[in-house]
Amino acid sequence: MARLLCDSLAGCDSLTLVMKKLTTLLAIGLAAAAVSLPAQQLSTKKALNLDVAKVIAAAAEKEVMKNNWAMFITVIDDGGTVLFLERVNDAQIGSYEVSMEKAQTALRFRRPSKAFEDLANSGRPALIKLPGALPIEGGLPLMADGKVIGAIGVSGGASNQDAQAAQAGVAALESLLKK
Repeated sequence: MARLLCDSLAGCDSLTLVMKKLTTLLAIGLAAAAVSLPAQQLSTKKALNLDVAKVIAAAAEKEVMKNNWAMFITVIDDGGTVLFLERVNDAQIGSYEVSMEKAQTALRFRRPSKAFEDLANSGRPALIKLPGALPIEGGLPLMADGKVIGAIGVSGGASNQDAQAAQAGVAALESLLKK
């Protein structure tokens, strides 16, 4: 383009110099924008990984084994993907799905699944039909820096036993975060 303008105008050297300066300024501006925009728009968050999920599940498993319970333990990340699933002491196969649903409930609604059980028991039975909410104790959110980073769901025993095992997993995560 500079060559076309140069052929039709006098002072070709000054036009070429102006074009080079504009190109350089544009390149510097684009590079600066590319460097600064992602830093301004992206945030940093803690996330679960397999190693941490194993620590959480191991703590829950320890509680399960100590009490000789037969349970499923499910740990999911903040997107609802199963990171770790364990069947302890020949737990009934029906508890497999229930442990996952308890974890999903805690994740989706950012509260223990027991909150829905309590509401249903206090005269709000319509909550049983709330999509994605299993109103049975045993699902707990996993928190870091005040944010939900995943959840744990335990099933196979009485609801309070499931919650006790899940709480052991939550305590293990809290201990890791203090280090």
